[in-house]
Amino acid sequence: MSPRTASILCYVPAIGWICAVIVLASVKFRNDHAVRFHAFQGIYLFVATLIADFVIRPMFWLMPNDLHLYRLVQLALIGASIFMMVKASHDEAYSLPLFGELAQRSVAER
Repeated sequence: MSPRTASILCYVPAIGWICAVIVLASVKFRNDHAVRFHAFQGIYLFVATLIADFVIRPMFWLMPNDLHLYRLVQLALIGASIFMMVKASHDEAYSLPLFGELAQRSVAER
């Protein structure tokens, strides 16, 4: 698998985290900081999606008219994933606010 393909697959919604874990565990990408950055950032986006699903959504479960905040957060996270797939396809290590900083710290730690 090429580094570009691995980077793109780390952002696929719902299953990208699996590819990200495989990338982080593989020997082939151990010294490729760009691919590892995308893998960590993809995992952090997935964690944010889980938080939205299991924290924000239940907060508004009883108020059906107020699910707009959850839908807005969900749309923003999916949009960020698609945006990052495009950036990764152009070999750009774009750093998302908050997620990118965490990913850079994670890559820096060995």
